[in-house]
Amino acid sequence: MTKFRPCIDLHDGLVKQVIGGTFAEDRDEAPIENFVSERKSRHFAQMYRNDNLVGGHVIMLGSGNEESANDAIKEYPQGFQLGGGITPKNAAGWLDRGATHVIVTSYIFEGSFFSDERLSEMVKSVGKDRLVIDLSCRVCSEGGWKVAKDRWQTITNLPINHETLDKLSDSCSEFLIHAADVEGKCEGIDAELVKLLGSWGKIPLTYAGGVRSIEDLHKIDELSSGCLDVTVGSALDIFGGTGISYAECVEWNGR
Repeated sequence: MTKFRPCIDLHDGLVKQVIGGTFAEDRDEAPIENFVSERKSRHFAQMYRNDNLVGGHVIMLGSGNEESANDAIKEYPQGFQLGGGITPKNAAGWLDRGATHVIVTSYIFEGSFFSDERLSEMVKSVGKDRLVIDLSCRVCSEGGWKVAKDRWQTITNLPINHETLDKLSDSCSEFLIHAADVEGKCEGIDAELVKLLGSWGKIPLTYAGGVRSIEDLHKIDELSSGCLDVTVGSALDIFGGTGISYAECVEWNGR
């Protein structure tokens, strides 16, 4: 059964919801922001802990987020996966601080090309059981999807298909997949991507991107045969949205 997983997205040390595809190649140019919270990361961590929500993630979008990420993990130890700038050198430190897993994308690529050697380094540093591979992706002009790294701006050579999932599943415990083209837009999910991921379903997968209402959770559950979990961002009332309430999501998990 599809479960709701909570998230905390950090940018410039603040809890934010941004439109994922609007990060620019110039790192000084800010993305389009849907929401900037006046509350600290620990507030959301405490809320998730009190509601016994598990399997969520903290994502550091760029530099300057380490303190906020650490505050969230400290508030809810063993409650979050941690992603953003993860390498073999810093991964174990986040696990020691209380993250359940580390999430990796960019490090396992050399430029835009997938690297078996770099993935092996990550597995060696933390073990496959505590590694989540982020396969966040964008639609390609030739059809299908390819993994996008560097805050979803660099399209890599790695396609999203069953062959890729089969290959990488030997090196991780879960996958996280943001549909970057619909991320933050609250205009609906990428149904075809959800179908593809759900038709594989061999290890846990979490989908994010475009959820706008509780009906979309039902849709993901149906299209994926319950094999996909889901994260909700900009549409959620605790992040300034109007499409779906946090209480609905907690209630969803209690069905």
